[in-house]
Amino acid sequence: MLETPPEEIPALLDSVYRAESGRILATLIRLLGDFDLAEDAMQDAFAAALDRWPKDGAPANPRAWLVSAGRFKAIDALRRRARFDASQDKIAEELEAQSNEAMGLDDESVEDDRLRLIFTCCHPALAPEARVALTLREVCGLTTEEIARAFLTTPPTLAQRIVRAKAKIRDERIPYQVPSPAELPERLGAVLHVIYLVFNEGYSASSGATLTRADLSGEAIRLGRLLNALLPEPEVIGLLALMLLQESRRAARTSPSGEIILLENQNRSLWNPEQITEGVALVERALLSRRFGPYTLQAAIAALHSEAATAAATDWPQIVALYSMLARAAPSPVVELNRAVAVAMRDGPEAGLKLIDDILRRGELADYHLAHSAKADLCRRLGRTAEARSSYEKALALTQLEPERRFLQNRLRELG
Repeated sequence: MLETPPEEIPALLDSVYRAESGRILATLIRLLGDFDLAEDAMQDAFAAALDRWPKDGAPANPRAWLVSAGRFKAIDALRRRARFDASQDKIAEELEAQSNEAMGLDDESVEDDRLRLIFTCCHPALAPEARVALTLREVCGLTTEEIARAFLTTPPTLAQRIVRAKAKIRDERIPYQVPSPAELPERLGAVLHVIYLVFNEGYSASSGATLTRADLSGEAIRLGRLLNALLPEPEVIGLLALMLLQESRRAARTSPSGEIILLENQNRSLWNPEQITEGVALVERALLSRRFGPYTLQAAIAALHSEAATAAATDWPQIVALYSMLARAAPSPVVELNRAVAVAMRDGPEAGLKLIDDILRRGELADYHLAHSAKADLCRRLGRTAEARSSYEKALALTQLEPERRFLQNRLRELG
């Protein structure tokens, strides 16, 4: 036991909760096999600690004490429920039969529990929106209200997504485990996609009053760091690098009044040099593996932007080459659009506009406001005012983000 004065126990518990609750919950989910039971058990364990530690003293290993207490609280809860449902008694007996030695509370097994939890929350059998909600709730510890607010939905709707996801994990017996080496490429892709979705919503919100949501991009980076520490695969490293390099520009992306500032006009002294240094080093590490994929290629593009002292000094030929590689690795009309913009910067607006017109003619990006906005900008630079105005109006009709609406309205006013 540690000699902690009783009056300092609440502060100690608060510190333990902030530092260890994710690990404790992950281990309890492994031991109990049930998300809701584990969540209740963890809360009961902290309540028990608040009662016992002032009298008995804080334990030398608070995390192990809380896991053990939570496990026994869960067994007690199942025993109470057994009066109404006999099956609960059988589950309690199975849990009670597990020895403390089998609980696996060393640091390595606890970190394995967190990795298991990430893969379970991002299982391909779950709907994509459920994976995001469950990961933010169970791995990142955000409340239902916080997640609902971030994704502009109601707490009851978000809560239902989480409930359905947990039920599917239980009913379909989705295993709480890290995939085998043979399964890892497919399963890791789902995890990376969830982190990428969370970051994108924070870096460039799909709708609302502000361009970015720092809380969401911050959670995605935290999740990326955790995954990289547990499973440093090249694409994990690449995604973390991409997020850091994109996030490094946050302070320069909007004016004090919230207006959008395009990359070419940003004050680069506001970019975060620590994030750029870390991101570039991670990109180089991922590229050296020669096993990289789309996230690393995007990070390499972001690194070229970050290392350019001025917009004019940007290595556009290299960026076009990387986009060409990305289009082969992960074909997508949005990648084609980004490549077309890079071609316009390398070869002039006429060359880029031809590519964008070809993309729009296929119809895949007909409802994508950034495609029309990109075309409008190139028409504006070519002096084709009527076409520029028409494309800006299409983009304005499609966007739901208020700063983008103001930006497009300003562009239309500038056209006269």
